[in-house]
Amino acid sequence: MDKPEPAGDVNPQTSSRRGRVRAATDQDIRRTARRLLIDRGPEAVTLRAIARELGITAPALYRYYGSRDDLVQHLRLDVIADLAAELSKEISGLAADGTARLFTICRGFRRWALTHTKEFTLVFASPTGDVGSATGSVATLNRASEPFGRIFLMAAGQVLATHKLTIPPADSVPAELRDDLTAFQSELLSVFTESGVDFPLDRLDLGTTYVMIQFWARLYGHITLEVFGNYPIPLSKPDAVFDALLADLAHEIGLELA
Repeated sequence: MDKPEPAGDVNPQTSSRRGRVRAATDQDIRRTARRLLIDRGPEAVTLRAIARELGITAPALYRYYGSRDDLVQHLRLDVIADLAAELSKEISGLAADGTARLFTICRGFRRWALTHTKEFTLVFASPTGDVGSATGSVATLNRASEPFGRIFLMAAGQVLATHKLTIPPADSVPAELRDDLTAFQSELLSVFTESGVDFPLDRLDLGTTYVMIQFWARLYGHITLEVFGNYPIPLSKPDAVFDALLADLAHEIGLELA
């Protein structure tokens, strides 16, 4: 006859089984949240709706997430990771000098945004799904540690490291922006260092940082107008318009569009 376990001991098998159940339930929650997002939009992702879909009580979800914002943040990271993985696969066979990779990422990001509009809205309009909120938005590249920001900046870093670009002098940068750009430079250097980019430090001045932010702002702005159907005029050939934008961005910094 087996001896009963001491009351104070934890059965490793029981603990392991509980851990697996918890992990599986967490996956179910996030999978359900993703489905609600895709089918109905960011506003449909609520703890109550997820609980109803899973056949559990809403309070039970608080064992996994402290709030809706907590869950949405994890959902955001899932979406960003999937986007980065998709783009990484797309550029894996391209030349390492960065040009082809950078513009392939630009095109791939637009294609993903137009075919994943609900996920784009959640991630790039607001981390909480409240369209129009700028707080914490990844509409800029200030989340360099996240997978998509990292892959974009790595490609940009390769271009900066291997090409002689047309960059405006640092003193032409608006004085009101210089402190913000200087702060952003440390994040850029960290990304370049961790990714193994042999980046000449003398090239990362305020003019370079300003060009990078302007490049992203124009790219993101164009894609956002397309996603939300807000382009100023109807576009019969939107791909051609986007390619023209990329050509302009490349020309302005002395690159040939790849």
